[in-house]
Amino acid sequence: MTAATQLSTSVGCAAACRALDLPRASFYRARAPRPASVDTSPRPTPARALSDTERQTALTHLHSARFVDQAPPQVHAALLDEGVYVCSPRTMYRLLEEHGEVRERRDQLRHPA
Repeated sequence: MTAATQLSTSVGCAAACRALDLPRASFYRARAPRPASVDTSPRPTPARALSDTERQTALTHLHSARFVDQAPPQVHAALLDEGVYVCSPRTMYRLLEEHGEVRERRDQLRHPA
């Protein structure tokens, strides 16, 4: 990389990389690396996110005896017919996923470890 840097001052980056069989992208990436400090702070909660009570209400509907064997789109449609809007079907899937209640419904063979 240092040879490419030294050569690029006299013949240019493209010619130096071609002469040394070095990809230009690698040359430019090494010349200006990304900053090492990556923001690891947690993302803020969106303003339109469901509150804890709304989440619990949705889970209560999903766990009720009449909806326990139905998919979230069916639950959503039945609740809309009754004039009740809890959340979208996708949000219902997200809530079930958080609690480990979404899985493949078909029988799958498992190979032993």
